Amino acid sequence: MQQKSTAEKSDRFISVIQANKGIIYKIANSYCKNDEDRKDLVQEIILQLWKAFDTYSEQYRYSTWIFRIALNVSISFYRKVSRQSQVYNELPDDILDIAETNDSFEKEEKTEALLLFISELKELDKALMLLYLEEKSTKEIAEIIGISESNVTTRTGRIKEILKQKFSNQKS
Repeated sequence: MQQKSTAEKSDRFISVIQANKGIIYKIANSYCKNDEDRKDLVQEIILQLWKAFDTYSEQYRYSTWIFRIALNVSISFYRKVSRQSQVYNELPDDILDIAETNDSFEKEEKTEALLLFISELKELDKALMLLYLEEKSTKEIAEIIGISESNVTTRTGRIKEILKQKFSNQKS
């Protein structure tokens, strides 16, 4: 009997992870530039999700639950790596060698710049912007991060201004 419930739990967990894996990869990509570190972070997030799966509360959507755990694991991972003096947010040299100018490339370049600028933000602000870009509501963001809705609105506005400034400095 125990074997069947473990198999059912495993199947349900895999299904939830498959349906929401984009969240995990988006967060991991934001916290790690190095492929190996990113793989390690994804594995750690999935491990922590598995450990917490029995305590999942149905009052939250799976995506909210996954965001909360993935962000907490990522922040801890980032702090651990920072203490070890490893740098993840270096701009790769090959980005500077690009010479194309078509529209899709410019959009891709702007997206890459945005992700770089977001990766330079403080941990909480980075998490907030990732959720904002996922089009989460102010209420959901507040719930996931654990701050008030008015604080979410204020911080989002400030971060947008910082990002606008970085983009305008980049053009100069």
